[in-house]
Amino acid sequence: MKQARTIHCVSCGHRDCVNGRDCLADADRQRELYEVEGIARLHRAASAIEARHYCREPRIREVMLFAHELDVQRLGLAFCIGLSEEAKVVADILGREFDVISVCCKVCGIDKQSLGLEQIDPQKPRETMCNPVGQAVLLNEAETQLNVLVGLCVGHDAIFTMTSRAPVTTLICKDRVLAHNPAGAIYSRYLRRTLLPDGA
Repeated sequence: MKQARTIHCVSCGHRDCVNGRDCLADADRQRELYEVEGIARLHRAASAIEARHYCREPRIREVMLFAHELDVQRLGLAFCIGLSEEAKVVADILGREFDVISVCCKVCGIDKQSLGLEQIDPQKPRETMCNPVGQAVLLNEAETQLNVLVGLCVGHDAIFTMTSRAPVTTLICKDRVLAHNPAGAIYSRYLRRTLLPDGA
């Protein structure tokens, strides 16, 4: 079995790749990956948005510009029920320029107990599970061309992305503790102390 390559870019003090250094001697192989038809199209659109709107637009507008660059008409919106109000505003904004199909995380109302899943409150007679596979399948059936995530749980976002036929981008990343700003845990020295108690 081939040994997995270990890479630790986060520990690099030089970041010479920004200036074109190929420290892994892998650029030719990597470049070829961007010639794959679907990836090439997405990457060209993403690069165009970065070049034309760098530090000028909020992420929701970048999502819209990206979709226009791809000539997308139908967007999927996969959202957490806990962010229903935010999702409604997002759908209203996106709906001005696109056909938006939205699917809530609790779609189909499947009981956690039917799959032997842990409950948040074991005393409750039933808890409806999040259904990221169902969200993705329903958006696949609606033939969405780009899917936008609004607050799916950690792990459920991974399942959705694995199941979605359309490309997926994240607009809001859920963090119940930090008002959906997970980077806050990195910026706050008080929270960093709990995550890195040894002071690393």
